[in-house]
This record gives sequence, C-alpha cells and structure tokens, in this order.
Amino acid sequence: MSGHSKWSTIKHKKAAVDAKRGKVFSKIAKEITVVARTGGGDPATNITLRTLLQKARSANMPADNIDRAIKKGTGELEGAAMEEIMYEGYAAGGVAVIVHALTDNRNRSAAEVRNVFNKHNATLAGQGSVTRSFQRKGVIYVDVSGISEERLMEQAVESGAEDMTVQGDRYEIITAPSDYSSVLESLQDAGIEISDSELSLIPDTYLPVTDSGAARSLLSFVEALEDLDDVQNVYANFDIDEEFLESLTGDQQVS
Repeated sequence: MSGHSKWSTIKHKKAAVDAKRGKVFSKIAKEITVVARTGGGDPATNITLRTLLQKARSANMPADNIDRAIKKGTGELEGAAMEEIMYEGYAAGGVAVIVHALTDNRNRSAAEVRNVFNKHNATLAGQGSVTRSFQRKGVIYVDVSGISEERLMEQAVESGAEDMTVQGDRYEIITAPSDYSSVLESLQDAGIEISDSELSLIPDTYLPVTDSGAARSLLSFVEALEDLDDVQNVYANFDIDEEFLESLTGDQQVS
C-alpha cells in the first residue's frame, strides 16, 4: 500500500495549499449530496455524512454551501441527479489508472476524460479491465498530533481495522469495505477526531517509476484529471520514491 500512501500524502499537502477553492468546495458538495441522498441528511445517523462535514469544515467550506448540498441530497432543494461513473485506462509506461467521476452529464464527463487521456498519450480501457487489479478498502486518516500511535493502534485493532501506518503528519488506517462504517463510528465514539476518510481503491501491485521525465508526465496527467469538474478521485498503481516524489512536487510548489 506504500504507493497509495505516498500519493495520498502528497495530495493532502496539495489540498492544504490549493488556491482553487471553488473546485475543492464543488467536489465536497457533490459527495455530501450523494451521501445525503443515500443515507439521509442527519449526521447523527449517517456516519459517512458526519465525516464529510468534518472534511468540509476543515477546508473552510461555507456553511451555506454545506446546507445546500445536504438539502439537494434529501430533496428539499432541487438539484441535478448525480451519476457515478468509473473510467479505466493506462498511462504511458503501463501505469493503471481509474478515474472516479460524479456527473449530471455522462456525455460531457466522458468527452473531458477522453480528452485528457489523449493529450497525455494515455489509453482508455474496457470496463473491469483495470479495476480487477485493485481492491476496494476503507481508508481513515487521523492527525498524529491528536493521539499517540499506541492508543490509536489499540483502538483501531479493537474496532476491526486491517492495518495502520504513519504517513507524514497523519495516521492511515485501512479497513475492509464492510467494516469501514463501524470502524469509523467506533473511533469517533472513542473521542478520536478523524481528519479525513473515504472508500478507496488500492492496487494489488505497484509499478515503479524512476525516470524523472516519466514521473513528471505522470503527475501532470493525474493532476489534469483531478482538475476536471466531474472527477472526484483518481487511483493509480505507480510507485515513486518518496524523496524523489517530494522533490518533483516541490518543484511544482505543491508541498
């Protein structure tokens, strides 16, 4: 899981200094709307919504935006129906890529994703051809400043988590999809503040990328996908050395 952790750490740092606040708010709002539609608008009974609200507040998302997103999900406000779509393909060098989109216009989303793939010499693949090499897992993050590793490990294991590692300034807890909500709720009931969480896709194996040109091209491709309004997440199986990755993103003023 190291490649996933390295990239998620860089994305965490990037988000902390991302100037494009409107896009950040838009992506979180879409998540809130979908989660409220499927699980209800009360964070007391919808654990996933509760965590998303924490994420929204951490990003300084205005309360009015949050409220509108919830009401669109519960039907109190009119809003376009969001459709979840997965696009699969391969970047240059054979790196496997999965793009998770939430969209109200399937044709627009497909055209935009295809355009980015074409511009970066990447190839779209058939449904299921890439996802079979990934596992769906729950991923929960806790700031290291808020709790000791020993206490969190004990609580995570007792709650049913599969693994826990330290990734920079955060702990990363991995769960089975079926245990995600219960582990999340158990940690919150124990008074542990969750900084972020998601159901993610983690590759079975990683493809090392050691050439600086190839690495920069790959990161540029992923960032171009993430900049699309309909794209929520990008998953890939690349593995770039941590120091090398830091130097590349540092050059781009990410970290």
